[in-house]
Amino acid sequence: MLLGLVLFYVGAVLILNGLWMLDRIGDREIWVINLFVGAVSLLVAFRQAFGAHADAASVKAAALSLLFSFTYLWVAFNRFSGADGRGLGWFSLFVAITAVPVAADTLSGAVSHWEVWLGLAWAAWAVLWLLFFLQLVLHKPVSRIAAWVAIGEGVFTGWLPGYLLLTGAMA
Repeated sequence: MLLGLVLFYVGAVLILNGLWMLDRIGDREIWVINLFVGAVSLLVAFRQAFGAHADAASVKAAALSLLFSFTYLWVAFNRFSGADGRGLGWFSLFVAITAVPVAADTLSGAVSHWEVWLGLAWAAWAVLWLLFFLQLVLHKPVSRIAAWVAIGEGVFTGWLPGYLLLTGAMA
């Protein structure tokens, strides 16, 4: 159920960040959803890592969840501080590189439709984080592409599966 909660709001933040990159939301307000989702996913990750039933699998899940938490918190910080985003860009490269073996491992061990979806989602997230690196560090003109990828991934890797998990339609 916690995964559904986090994915639901990851969907929201990706969609809204995509709209922000398309200049449909202002710099002065996008921090709100990034701070909120960063904090929610941080709390869930801490529960996974340090909860009463923490084990190796839950600590791994927490470590991977923190990649998202830290990204959203960093976006919120950059909006407050006026930072140029290069640090976030380099972190995005780290996350993109990390997401590739996570996707491969998940797909190679997949035995259900959910696990296949999760592996493909990690591959999609790797692409999105790579786009952020290209935009923020290398200053490649990919912001519109990144925006539309964020919106698409927000719907199909966040909001929709999160909603289905929360409603019990997907287990």
